[in-house]
Amino acid sequence: MTMEEQINRASYNDDSVKSLQWNEHIRLRPGMYIGKLGDGASPDDGIYILIKEIIDNSIDEFAMGFGKNIDVEVDFETKRVRVRDYGRGIPLGKVVDCVSKINTGAKY
Repeated sequence: MTMEEQINRASYNDDSVKSLQWNEHIRLRPGMYIGKLGDGASPDDGIYILIKEIIDNSIDEFAMGFGKNIDVEVDFETKRVRVRDYGRGIPLGKVVDCVSKINTGAKY
């Protein structure tokens, strides 16, 4: 692990989470913008972009040494996807902001 990775690893806390302006987050992380919603019939529908972003975040946690494994379940009958990475999660002091304020996160 490089020195930069060790510093980043140690500094993931409430201060890492910030809220951006409505368009600033798109400029900084365009991959997180899902674009069109669609009905799932097209490979560029937003749901597939969202699932890809969630799996990418899980891989990031695992690659940085914070996840022991990544579980991905696809239920074709109910049309549901479940992803769990056993990573760091959201710092407890910022859970409310992260789930209730648009454009809020730590990986910009």
